Amino acid sequence: GSRGGARTVAPVAGRDDWPGFARLTLVIVCRSVVYVGLSAFVALFLGGGAAGAVALFVLFAGGAAGTVLGGRMAQRWGRVPTMRLAYLAAVPAVAGVVFVPGPAAYVFVAASSIALYVPFSLHVTLGQDFLPNRVGTAGGVTLGLAVSVGGLTSPLVGAVAEATTLGTALACLIAFPVLAWLLARTLREPAPA
Repeated sequence: GSRGGARTVAPVAGRDDWPGFARLTLVIVCRSVVYVGLSAFVALFLGGGAAGAVALFVLFAGGAAGTVLGGRMAQRWGRVPTMRLAYLAAVPAVAGVVFVPGPAAYVFVAASSIALYVPFSLHVTLGQDFLPNRVGTAGGVTLGLAVSVGGLTSPLVGAVAEATTLGTALACLIAFPVLAWLLARTLREPAPA
């Protein structure tokens, strides 16, 4: 038994796949940069004020929808194929935010958010399955990077916006779901921990 509610986790009979985990980590970094970049600047890009508030509402509501959808898709098609499809869908969605004018841009904000949140919880479970003997480390890295890396790179997006335009800075974000998709194509579905 355990004392005071403390639990220990017994090692799993499985090998840690550090190369797979490293590639997954790079996917997460790409997702973080584009999502936090959109979160920081989409309101201003779409006009600020009430229009910007609506953009943020749509972005965050899409995240909730994407999380639910991601679980259902993963049950049907597997986590890695779901992640690949989500990042592939994120490419035109993020491009639409930048290049489609007017109210239709909100549709692309929603699509971007959904596509970027479909793989969010899958990252955690994949990380833990890539490192079955270090599930705590895997969970901490996958969740920690999901927030922190994007926050660290947002000032760079802002600097690009100040040197050029906000549209140019946001257009640069389109590269990140492309990179995430390419990296996700190198991943295999690990055995569950």
